[in-house]
Amino acid sequence: MGFAEVLEQVGSLGRFQFLHVLLLSLPIFMMASHNLLQNFVALVPPHHCRAPPPPSPSPAPAPLDLLPALLPFDPQGRPERCRRYAQPQWHLLDWNQSQSLQYWTGAGASPQNQSLQYWTGAGASPQNESQAELQGCGDGWEYQNSERSSTVISEWDLVCEHRSLKQMGQTIYMGGVLVGSTVFGGLSDRFGRRVLLLWSHLQMAVAGTCAAFSPSFPWFCFFRFLTGMALSGIILNSFSLIVEWIPTRVRTIVGTGTGYCYTLGQLILAGLAYWIRDWRWLTLAVSLPFYLSFLYSWWFPESARWLVLNGKTDSAVNQLQRVARINGRAEEGKKINTETLRCSMQKEISSLKSSYSPLDLVRTPALRRITCCLIFVWFSTSFAYYGLSMDLQKFGVDIYMIQVIFGAVDIPAKLVSNMVMSLAGRRVTQSGSLILSGVTILTNIFIPHDFQKVRTAVAVFGKGCLASSFMCCYLYSGELYPTLIRQNGMGLVSTMARLGAMVAPLVLLTGEFVSFLPMLIYGGAPMISGVIAVFLPETLNVPLPDTIEEVELRVCGPSAAEEPPKTEEASLGEVNHSLLKETL
Repeated sequence: MGFAEVLEQVGSLGRFQFLHVLLLSLPIFMMASHNLLQNFVALVPPHHCRAPPPPSPSPAPAPLDLLPALLPFDPQGRPERCRRYAQPQWHLLDWNQSQSLQYWTGAGASPQNQSLQYWTGAGASPQNESQAELQGCGDGWEYQNSERSSTVISEWDLVCEHRSLKQMGQTIYMGGVLVGSTVFGGLSDRFGRRVLLLWSHLQMAVAGTCAAFSPSFPWFCFFRFLTGMALSGIILNSFSLIVEWIPTRVRTIVGTGTGYCYTLGQLILAGLAYWIRDWRWLTLAVSLPFYLSFLYSWWFPESARWLVLNGKTDSAVNQLQRVARINGRAEEGKKINTETLRCSMQKEISSLKSSYSPLDLVRTPALRRITCCLIFVWFSTSFAYYGLSMDLQKFGVDIYMIQVIFGAVDIPAKLVSNMVMSLAGRRVTQSGSLILSGVTILTNIFIPHDFQKVRTAVAVFGKGCLASSFMCCYLYSGELYPTLIRQNGMGLVSTMARLGAMVAPLVLLTGEFVSFLPMLIYGGAPMISGVIAVFLPETLNVPLPDTIEEVELRVCGPSAAEEPPKTEEASLGEVNHSLLKETL
């Protein structure tokens, strides 16, 4: 009898499991709010150089009808964002219609006689527009905050020569997600899931609050890095606690349901951003719920499986008996004691005596092929997914509506992915979704910018294909790796996905040199990976492999089925998280 039978004894689908999964899933709704928060808090408002100060004190900035003399305009008739005239070009104004100059300068005489001479120099003649000297925005910028009352861009002038800091901020956040997955994953194996989950909720709440009241952009990036770390801690430990307290037969359903929580969270973000137009209050709004989740997380029991594997059998018995009482099986729970629990989990305990190292992922031919292919697949999927999702402003349509559409498309995409995987197989789904997403992204290069609705529709379809690829990635990778090194394999490819998410914002900077280059890179990466995915073995209706030898036999035949020697030290995550990775 294993732990699954013990769980059935205390109730595997009772009141406890319902409340447990529900409460652990609620914070997942807010995960997307932090991942995609930059779409709104770092929205770039229309802006132009602030006009030079007038000769005499004035209660207002330069009137709009004076801007043609102060700022150069682009071919679309908009003030240039990063340059202004070194000297006002008053000859560009219609003096008979412009009445603002005398008020603004405080000049009582006609502009031609007094104000013009002041700006251009006594006796100087107006310069030709093509020869006028240009300079940077030495006095700052004016922002038209019609969409958002304030953003981090307008708060700290992250425009012109500082515009790359916007993408750098998101990269720093994704770096926190990467570091958090390593730090909190290892700590949870040592100190338990519940303690790390509590800490992650508290860190998310506090760091998010501090980010909302950051005095400068470096501090904002620092606190966003901490929220990224906390997000990884919440995801890892929440899913671990979910799958370790539910039976195998419902893990796929529960895993899919929690995945849709993240999808719906993208719609919640659009609603919050629509009603809260200030970036500080929006950041605070998506962080405050984690104070509540921190408080009720004290109710969660520690994983009984983890307690037994760490020699805390007495505590595991207490937790199992508590679950039995909540499920109305108190009498069954009393029958469980330390001896029966140890005997039931003897197989899991003995599996700790040996394990495999991460080097085994590339030691044999079949696993080397699988690992190399999956590295490309995971990196490009995450890279293109966040490349499309993190700069919605570029599509030129309503930012709130497109956020809703980009979030909603994941729902049918994941349903279609599940059906295709069941009918056509994993390899076809993985390769096809990547190639199709790449083609749609590249198609947008050839669609004129004036056709914004068409460009948006094509991008939404591409994002849906990437969501389908993500759905397939988790299941397919878990089926390709054998049980003994599944945790190591999933850890490696997940790291590559986070690296892709880190690099994605930086690629947008290449658009400063060639406008279509970001889309070319975002579309080319998944297309190449889709071709590479063809070399992966099919796993539809194939039993999960338990050993490296089984994988080699299936892929390369008997000649390559030679299992490498085992190492002495065991990874607890290999035992405790393998079921989680299978579900995802």
